Amino acid sequence: MTAEPPGLNAVTALVTEAAAAPSLHNAQPWTFRYLRDIGVLRLYADRERALPRTDPDDRGLHIGCGAALLNLRVAAAATGLAPTVRLLPDPAHPDFLAEVDLCGGGLCDGALARLDPAVRRRHSSRLPFRDEEIPGAVREGLSGAARAEGAQLLFPGAWHVQSIIELVRDAADREAIAPEVREETARWTHTELPHAAGVADGIPGEAFGPRQRGTSAPMRDFAVGRPMPGRGWASFERHPNIALLGTARDGPVDWLVAGQALERVLLRATADGLVASVASQPLEWPEIRWAVRDPVSAMAHVQMVIRLGYGPEGPASPRRPVADLLDVL
Repeated sequence: MTAEPPGLNAVTALVTEAAAAPSLHNAQPWTFRYLRDIGVLRLYADRERALPRTDPDDRGLHIGCGAALLNLRVAAAATGLAPTVRLLPDPAHPDFLAEVDLCGGGLCDGALARLDPAVRRRHSSRLPFRDEEIPGAVREGLSGAARAEGAQLLFPGAWHVQSIIELVRDAADREAIAPEVREETARWTHTELPHAAGVADGIPGEAFGPRQRGTSAPMRDFAVGRPMPGRGWASFERHPNIALLGTARDGPVDWLVAGQALERVLLRATADGLVASVASQPLEWPEIRWAVRDPVSAMAHVQMVIRLGYGPEGPASPRRPVADLLDVL
């Protein structure tokens, strides 16, 4: 046990890093409550930031909150803490997603602590990457990052990558004829260039990336047909490096596990000099989600499609102030 629970400044710093995590449409669907007397930090889902049309089962919400939890663990390890974590600690309150005892005993996780510099550097890049393979040792390191969190990361072969690109296009076609989904996407994505001052969530127009010439990379077009003066076109890599992140089961606790694994992979990728974007679009339609899975692999449930490579870093998306996220009791 630590002698004293961390003070408010320390916890504010932890939550700041947690909130740098990626989330579906950058909705940032998390809140935190700190029980200062006992040094326990609780993570809750923010229902006002759920996406019921795009994410009716809250799978994406849990993955985003899991990513925030991983960042929190990384930040804690970087300060020498060894917190203990319980997922879904109260079945009667499903929005109470995790309890983090910052006074937990044990050894500090050095592997997590070394990822801390990547937390602020990690941004989704929807820009063209170079047509360059990722070395085997780097791929294995990324797969190991997923395994460390109880998930699996696979790099499918060329034929399966092409099928995934086609499934992304299929999902985009489905969204195009689903007005309620398009309206939800439009709510959380901002086509103004430059980004409007004072907006603390959603995806800014600068982060959309250019429109693709052709469809060689699995990319979501957040403009959803809306005009964007000043947005250009570009050719993307012809042979994208795609990874599938998955879990053995497919319930809320597994989604939290997947979110932690996703962020650990993304931080490891950032530390290794890679850039990345994620593609959840084909996973948002139950009719086609099953087809994303590699039929010759042991991965039961694909939770995220990740595009990785070498290229320019994407711009940072806005973040809500910690004062809006953290309640102290």
